[in-house]
Amino acid sequence: MSGITPDVVEAHGLNPEEYARVLHALGREPNLVELGIFSVMWSEHCSYKSSRFHLKKLPTEAPWVICGPGENAGIIDIGDGQAAIFKMESHNHPSYIEPYQGAATGVGGILRDVFTMGARPVANMNALRFGRPDHPKMKHLVKGVVAGIGGYGNCVGVPTVGGETNFHKAYDGNILVNAMTVGVADTDKIFYSAATGLGNPIVYVGSKTGRDGIHGATMASADFDEHSDEKRPTVQVGDPFTEKLLIEACLELMATDAIVAIQDMGAAGLTSSSVEMASKGGAGIRLNMNKVPCREEAMTPYEMMLSESQERMLMVLKPGKEPMAEAIFRKWELDFAVIGEVTDTGHMVLEFNGEIVCDIPLEPLADEAPEYQRPYVSAEEYKAWARVPALPEVPAMTDLGADLLILMAGADLASRKWIWEQYDSQVGADTMQKSGGDAAVVRVHGTRKALAMSTDCSPRYCYADPYEGGKQAVAETYRNISAVGALPLAITNCLNFANPQRPEIMAQIVGCLNGMGDACRALDYPIVSGNVSLYNESKATGGGSAILPTPAIGGVGLLTDHDQMATIAFKAEGDDIFLLGGEGTHLGQSLWLREIMGLEAGPPPPVDLHREAVNGGVVREWIRDGRVTAVHDISDGGLIVALAEMALASGLGCILDADLSTAQAFGEDQSRYIVTAAPGAVLEGAVRIGRVGGSAVGGVEIEALRAANEAFFRDWMDA
Repeated sequence: MSGITPDVVEAHGLNPEEYARVLHALGREPNLVELGIFSVMWSEHCSYKSSRFHLKKLPTEAPWVICGPGENAGIIDIGDGQAAIFKMESHNHPSYIEPYQGAATGVGGILRDVFTMGARPVANMNALRFGRPDHPKMKHLVKGVVAGIGGYGNCVGVPTVGGETNFHKAYDGNILVNAMTVGVADTDKIFYSAATGLGNPIVYVGSKTGRDGIHGATMASADFDEHSDEKRPTVQVGDPFTEKLLIEACLELMATDAIVAIQDMGAAGLTSSSVEMASKGGAGIRLNMNKVPCREEAMTPYEMMLSESQERMLMVLKPGKEPMAEAIFRKWELDFAVIGEVTDTGHMVLEFNGEIVCDIPLEPLADEAPEYQRPYVSAEEYKAWARVPALPEVPAMTDLGADLLILMAGADLASRKWIWEQYDSQVGADTMQKSGGDAAVVRVHGTRKALAMSTDCSPRYCYADPYEGGKQAVAETYRNISAVGALPLAITNCLNFANPQRPEIMAQIVGCLNGMGDACRALDYPIVSGNVSLYNESKATGGGSAILPTPAIGGVGLLTDHDQMATIAFKAEGDDIFLLGGEGTHLGQSLWLREIMGLEAGPPPPVDLHREAVNGGVVREWIRDGRVTAVHDISDGGLIVALAEMALASGLGCILDADLSTAQAFGEDQSRYIVTAAPGAVLEGAVRIGRVGGSAVGGVEIEALRAANEAFFRDWMDA
């Protein structure tokens, strides 16, 4: 008897139908080790069982795409025999339970996804969503997450160059911590994860395995409830100094010809890494669990396979290369152990104390994992369920300057200086611009090239209209990257949603993915990697129930000459200010409507993808030709907020040619940019709206704007 009861099956996150599939796959009852392996591999976090059907519809190919989804990270060609390798992932549930380690190990995990493919990481970014600032737990969560990101990134020596931080009551019970890493590699030195070669040694490197993080992947695939704090042992503990050693050791070994395949141990640890390597290579795998380096006494095979201890990698080496590889890892003071070999059985076989403790066919674990086409409501039914109020007749604003001050002082637009001062953005000496402007820009070391990157999403848009919100999230990164002069090349994503078993939530997922797909196709901007995080929903007492649909997008683009990079700061008194893309007309779902009128109402602004592509191309051309002196896209808060941000970046004010209506000032119509140019310049298709000068914006002195803008975090954290 294996002792597997229905309660044990349920505790492992498998429903009765899935357990029946386990019985069919094995032809017998599993033991506890086997059940644990099925549990994590079939978890939402590892198998994408609710989203896989829809993810297949996304565009993933282009002439410059070297590797799309399916590997540790996506790869694009950036010319001269070089590639950019990047991915974005979530660490949401762990960060709510233990914010410092949850965020820190999220950074560590995404770094490993990138350097395991042969890239040296050159930049980290993040996308953070928190609940209401006055929520009793929120200050603790913000402090912990920011400290964790900074603590890990700073110590490992990779600059954190930007991201976004937003607040909304929907995240009270379930914050989002999405981390992104970008790396650079030579195109002829890229490493993949498919295990091949009968008899080739399987090698474990890095830190020892402990009991931290067991069932982390399963926890990340479930709702929160009032017992969530009891899950603290499922949160991993990170060591950035070990990660730094691991990066250097791996890159040193990669410079030889020893590696056949390599995979980081992320979610589900040794289980997912070994299963994925063997299944991708169409091979089998045999591991001796007595050889696994452990840091705790009497660890069982169940614990070793499901542990998510950090800073660990799995490799397949060429025969005879073990001594050389071991010497490299010992030099870097890291564990090295040959723990198994590649077989041709198509099975995962685990041995412990001379006995077989697991024998599972690999196909059911990976390629044949459950895939659901979950039901979802129609767009009209979703609209009725979402109950977004119609946009009322909006009264004219009475004081533009007063409204501007309120917005600039609020949580959404307040200066993130308190956050980014905790991040080392300059380590490596290649950071040219942080994303306090539109996109972060990092020089490709030793070249004239630079990579531009941006993370974006407007969850309030996605809730009001998932399809338009999905389009907008992609278009916003496209616009931010274009605004610094770079050509947007590809995106990664982190798709954060609530419970997919609710048809209304599944409608959000399908709607957002359809919008993203259409935007990527129209903008020639494929998706090369990503992550899905579902069940971001809290049942805890006083919790915030479901999060807003949050398909965070991480975009990457290329500047062929970094000296042509544009910034948002006004440059000189007297420069003309131009508006490209038309004046503001749309107040639905705008920040002004929510913060000034107290309404979350109306549809979000629609995205005209043809116009987005055309305007982005025009702006990039103006930047390349040196015709503009400053560039900024218009997004949250509309035209007047964009002008205020340009003024704050420079200390120079602006004088507009005409008074603005509410919609002209605060409308969030898409595909728009503000650019400045030398006096008398003519920019075809753009409209002159004023000039740089004075010391105010919208009647508010810049120093008053700055004081309001910088007060939020300082006052909140000091309180």
